[in-house]
Amino acid sequence: QLVESGGGLVQPGGSLRVSCKASGFTLDRYTIGWVRQAPGKERERVACLSSFDRVVRYLDSVKGRFTISKDAAKNEMYLEMHSLKVEDTAVYYCAANGSCLPTPVSGAGVRAAFGSWGQGTQVTVSS
Repeated sequence: QLVESGGGLVQPGGSLRVSCKASGFTLDRYTIGWVRQAPGKERERVACLSSFDRVVRYLDSVKGRFTISKDAAKNEMYLEMHSLKVEDTAVYYCAANGSCLPTPVSGAGVRAAFGSWGQGTQVTVSS
């Protein structure tokens, strides 16, 4: 089970960290990712971290602003977000047991790329 926390309302240019607690399995053994979905848009993979080769990939639009990480001792994963923009507004999902290949980064393939999903947490960027 994956449970997110830390979403909320933040002004443009602000920062936010969303967290995801895993239970029932060891998060460090799996490739993890953060996926978001805005109203009327497809799901897109924001970031992923491979358990195999430690490769990290980011969506082009968030590179340099977002950081994915995990804490093996706490069995948690995080997404640190800075310089937030209105277009970052979405429901953010943590995901595990998946792949961190260059594609797919959006659409149905993203949903199929991970075997475990959290319930989602709303991040709203607005003034």
